[in-house]
Amino acid sequence: MTRHPYLSPDAPRVLAHRGLVTPDAAALGIAENSFAAVAEAHAAGAVYVESDCHLTADGVVVLFHDDDLQRVAGDPRAIADVRVHELEELMADRGGLSTLAQALEAFPEVRFNLDVKAAAAAEGVGRLVAPHAERVLVTSFSDERRLEALRAAATAGAAQRPATSPGSATIARLVAARALHQTRRVRALLADVDALQIPEKQGPLRLVTPGLLRDAHAAGVEVHVWTVNDESDMARLLDAGVDGLVTDRADAAVALVNERGTAPV
Repeated sequence: MTRHPYLSPDAPRVLAHRGLVTPDAAALGIAENSFAAVAEAHAAGAVYVESDCHLTADGVVVLFHDDDLQRVAGDPRAIADVRVHELEELMADRGGLSTLAQALEAFPEVRFNLDVKAAAAAEGVGRLVAPHAERVLVTSFSDERRLEALRAAATAGAAQRPATSPGSATIARLVAARALHQTRRVRALLADVDALQIPEKQGPLRLVTPGLLRDAHAAGVEVHVWTVNDESDMARLLDAGVDGLVTDRADAAVALVNERGTAPV
């Protein structure tokens, strides 16, 4: 399997989870996924920014995790019921709203890891990332949303497909196939993805194991673990051979990787 440009050069990778909100920024009310949070991650040396995509009432793809504004702005309305100019006003003193189009344009050196949170956003995500496919990874807990975004990118004329990580159903099939020693099934499930983005554990079940790392790497697939904020856990997982850390502490992760003598990518 040919390595996707998104995953070049070699790992380890630090993926800034929803950008970077430092304690000082948080004290100022800067929100995750805001324009300022993306800028802060980039300034801290993170090449990769993980973010989330929703669609506004007027059809604009925005970087936002929750499906409503309650947690971030104390507003109960759903993102899908709010127009983009209203979101811009609400986010003006919270780090600034970032639409996907703005983020791709304003941060040409950043590689975006985009989680399609809403089915309505999938087509728009695919269309917008098509000209930037070499620096975008598309994922979703829903394989259907993920694949719809990839199809939309192809329809929009992407020179190559964006990188991709499977949804939760595919991950579950992979875990089951490994448990049953179904080698061909494991290879088939890994054939069309570039990275496995998974938690270290799911309840009592450990997902990140030496065997999983071995199978993924044999297929040319990277393993990125979320969400890793403790520096001792970061070091332990890197020692185990994981390829990427999805973290709220991108500043700490970048510093750790630099200390270990491997520049983060």
